[in-house]
Formats: sequence, structure tokens, C-alpha cells
Amino acid sequence: MLAYERIAMSKPLTRRTILQGAGVALSLPWLESIADGAAVSATESLEEPPLRLACLFVPNGVRPDHWTPPGDGANYELTPHLEPLARHKNELLVLENLWNENTVGRNGHWPKVPVWLSGGFVERTTGGDLDSGGTSVDQLLAQRCGDGTPLPSLELGIDSPRSGIDTAGGGFPRALGSFLSWADHNTPVPKEIVPQLAFDRLFRNRRAPVVSSLNPRDRSLVSSLQRDETSLLDVVAEQAKQIRRKGSRTDQARLDEYFESIRAVERRLEASLQPQKRWINKGEFPVDRPAPGTPESHAEHVRLMLDILVLAFWTDSTRIATFMMGDAQSSQDYTFLDGVTETSFHGLSHHREDPARRAQYEQIVTWHVEQFAYFLDCMRSLDEGGASLLDNSMVLYGGSLKDGNQHVEENLPLILAGRGKGSLSPGRRLRAPENTPMCNLHLALMHRMGVKEKSFGDSTGVLRGLDV
Repeated sequence: MLAYERIAMSKPLTRRTILQGAGVALSLPWLESIADGAAVSATESLEEPPLRLACLFVPNGVRPDHWTPPGDGANYELTPHLEPLARHKNELLVLENLWNENTVGRNGHWPKVPVWLSGGFVERTTGGDLDSGGTSVDQLLAQRCGDGTPLPSLELGIDSPRSGIDTAGGGFPRALGSFLSWADHNTPVPKEIVPQLAFDRLFRNRRAPVVSSLNPRDRSLVSSLQRDETSLLDVVAEQAKQIRRKGSRTDQARLDEYFESIRAVERRLEASLQPQKRWINKGEFPVDRPAPGTPESHAEHVRLMLDILVLAFWTDSTRIATFMMGDAQSSQDYTFLDGVTETSFHGLSHHREDPARRAQYEQIVTWHVEQFAYFLDCMRSLDEGGASLLDNSMVLYGGSLKDGNQHVEENLPLILAGRGKGSLSPGRRLRAPENTPMCNLHLALMHRMGVKEKSFGDSTGVLRGLDV
């Protein structure tokens, strides 16, 4: 009798059912009968909602005097850029004086993006050997605690990755500014920009590696692991150490990368064989499967991606996500907004204090904040056992430039929304000491997610004051 026949006869199907037989473990794809109300046993569900982290990136800076609020603590006043967040004022921490020192005096845009979540030092290269300076905080979290959900992390975006070297802007590869998430300093994590494909990632063939889709080395590795639960790296650990000691620094780096790729496959397989408990919400967040391709309307594209991100958290498909609302030097056309006549967002960011062009730029920046407010609306509307999805999340919003007109790196425009399951005390303007590393914030968020690193990037300690 086949494994799936035994399962069908012995117990009802659930979202956690794994097909096993002949040394193969395969999770079920998304099935309507399971997704729409199949029973979930108490042993499969967490006792309380998990904590989520989302990082939303916006390009091309802001107008500083329309962003930074007057007033201190809970008595801060909303500025023109922040007005769309009025209904969420008590759920926000407006952060000030954070920056990434490693971006100073270099390119205006491209190398600043990967540093936003890593704090690393981006190297100038010819493009074939990208070096972002470090692993981004979302990916470190995915590596350390992402095995509790079908997707360790979710990366969404709007713009296709760019190629070539920006010779006019310091000689950096444009690809650096096309990716927010980095698995390591050489490896960007592709972002999904097609809504339907992003939606399908939440529900279709999410758990076990599909053996036929792996390269020959990984396919052999999976077969070996399925025969023996012992890690291959544990078996060859001593030999690996000896080889590594004899190698050059370059060889050692290559061996580390190779061994980490093996360990990654092992983790994927282990997660498929031993699925973790997940949080199961009783209500629904209605999102129909999007049509193929990308919407013609930029506004619709952004909203769809935000809806999918909410759905990913609501279904506990992932607890870690990033969304790029534009690449480093986005030239998106915003003439669909009343009063915007020029077709390049990046061009308008360099308004040179011309009143007419500056007004158009301000309108685009504020529109992005409106989308952030919409995202928070959705999260706040969803109840999770007496608290909202927003209460159980930490949502970082902002960018890698303060003043888009002058490429100012200091005092980045940053907002942290949500209550982090009680670990954050929002409703305040929080001023850190001047030139505090943004990585201090990342380290504090990592600790709240259960990853107790002593340092991260160029951190000098955890950011104080998030919980008063």
C-alpha cells in the first residue's frame, strides 16, 4: 500500500500532511478542501500567535522638513509626510538619528540599499562578483528561526533587477540596489515581483524539496539524507576541518560557502520531515488569486503585494518578510497622481528646491506613506485571540536616504510600527544619540525574534528605548 493511501485510511488530511514512502517525503500542494476549513488538531497549532517582522523599503529619500516631527515623546506632531498615519499615531515609533556609516561619501543610491538591512561595507566590483558587505537581518533571522513556517522568509518587490555598472555614480553595479535581502555578502535573495507567483508561493508545494528540480549534487545529497538522518557534515566534520586548515583564505571561503549550501539543503529536508507547530487563524483575509503577469497600474501592483504580505503573516506561511516598493534609483512614473506631471520619481527627487518640482516629489513620498497606512489598516483589522495582527508584529518602514535631493545619509527616515507582542511601546518620537548605527535597531529586533546575537553588522549595542 502506498504511503498516501495509508494516510487517507488512517487519519483526515490537514495542512500539515506529509506524504512519505520509499525514502521520500513530499508535502501536499495547496488543496481547496484543506485550505477552506479542514480541521487542524491542537497538536498542530501554536498556543499563541507568533511574532512577525516586516521591512518595507522606499527609495529616493524624503523632504526632511516634511518628515521630522516637532515635539518630544508622545507629544510629537504629525508632519505633512506623516499625516496619512494619523489614525495609527499610537502604534508608531518615529525613529531618529540612525544611519549606516558605511554608506557615507560613496554612491548616492546603489550601494546604500543592501546596507540598509546589513550595515556592511559594499565593495566596488565589475558586477560579476557582487559584494554587499554582509548578510541582511531578515536572512539571518530566516537562517536561525525560519524553519517554523513553510517559507523561512518572503521577499517581494516591484521593479525587475537592473544590470550593468552605474559609471556616472561611482562605478557600482546596479544589481546592488535591486535587492534588499542578502543570504551572504555575495548572494542576493531574489524578490518576487509578479503577484500571482508571490501568492502561489504561500500555498503550493512549499515544504519538501522537489528532488527533480534540484541540481545533481543536491539531488544526491537529498537521497543520502533520506536514507540516513545523520548530517553528512557531521560525518565528515573532522576531514572538513583538516582540508580547511590546509587551504588558502580563498579556498576556506569557498569551502564555507559549499558546506553552508549543504547544510541549507539538510535544513530544508529536516523541516519537511519534522514540520513545526504553526499558528492557525480562524478568520479569513480575503485575497483572490491574482491574474498572471504584473498589473498595468503601479498603485494596484503595490496594493496587491501588500495584501499578499498580510496574507503570508495571517496564514503563518512566514514570519519574516521584506518588500521593496522601488529599487535604489526608482524612476517610476507617478503621473497617475493629481498634480504630478514629470515621469521620473528619481528625477523629481533632485528638485533643486524648485517649488513646482519639489511639490511633485513631496506628493510621491506622501503617497508611499499612504500605502504604508493601508498596510497597517489591514493588519490592525485582523484579530488574533484578542490582539491584532499588527499588535503581534514589528513593521519597519523607511529608506536609505534622508534628503533625496542631496543624498543625505544621516538621520534616516524610519518608522517602527506595531507592538511586537508587548515588547515595543509605540506612540512616541524616539530620538537616539546622533549617528547611532541602524544595526543597533536590527540587533534589538533580532533579540525580540529570539535570536540573541551579541552584535550585528556595525552595531555598538542594542537600540535602547523601544520598550521605554
